[in-house]
Amino acid sequence: MLGELMANAIRILGLDPGLRRTGWGVISAEGSRLSWIAHGVIVPDDKAAFSQRLLTLFEGVHAVIAAHAPHEAAIEETFLNTNAQSTLKLGHARAAAMIAPAQAGLLVAEYAAKEVKKSVVGTGGADKTQVAYMIARLLPAAGSPTLDAADALAVAIAHAHVRKSRTLRSVA
Repeated sequence: MLGELMANAIRILGLDPGLRRTGWGVISAEGSRLSWIAHGVIVPDDKAAFSQRLLTLFEGVHAVIAAHAPHEAAIEETFLNTNAQSTLKLGHARAAAMIAPAQAGLLVAEYAAKEVKKSVVGTGGADKTQVAYMIARLLPAAGSPTLDAADALAVAIAHAHVRKSRTLRSVA
């Protein structure tokens, strides 16, 4: 019976992209049961060339995929801010983080920050500390992840909650 349940488990990689810090988290979803697998943060060298920092993000996400073998991935959409240059750089970081799961043949779902927060906290206006608090409650085995890793785990949880309905809609 346990082997059958494990065979139905889906591992989901959640990504919270950033040029300075990209959070990642891997969960297992077995029906409505969610379990923590791993989490962390990829931190490129701030002094490295822009292209090297993007490569570090890509290689970091690639290493996470190799280590934890997720079946699907989910990433937070770019938050538009008033500084166009910052938004553009964040978009580059997001693209670098998306390429590794796409290259591995994984579905990469995208979620707005408000959708992720609402899925985990119950309100789209929650701040990072509220998200981290709820992650510690929903995935106690995760301990107290950093804010970036907590956000990534929240992205994975949001995907776990809606993945079946999204799959059904894409088939119809």
